[in-house]
Amino acid sequence: MSPKNRRAIRTALQTFAAVVAVVPALAAVVADSDALAAAAPWAVAAAATAAGVAGVAARIMAHPTFETLLDRFGLGLVDDDGGPAQ
Repeated sequence: MSPKNRRAIRTALQTFAAVVAVVPALAAVVADSDALAAAAPWAVAAAATAAGVAGVAARIMAHPTFETLLDRFGLGLVDDDGGPAQ
């Protein structure tokens, strides 16, 4: 597996982990409202979609052209001192 694909998968997993971290608080709110309980399956689908979109965005951002664009704004992965990215 290429490093770019691994980075995209890691980003998707990180996004999914962040969404899972807020699920207990969301569940408490949903438990208090019948209307929100009906929307819970949609919220789960939205969370999974967000993780997938984050993975796709990470894969796009790993493209050399996009990396060059980010470098122009000082947001690239290469440090200014020429050393390896941290």
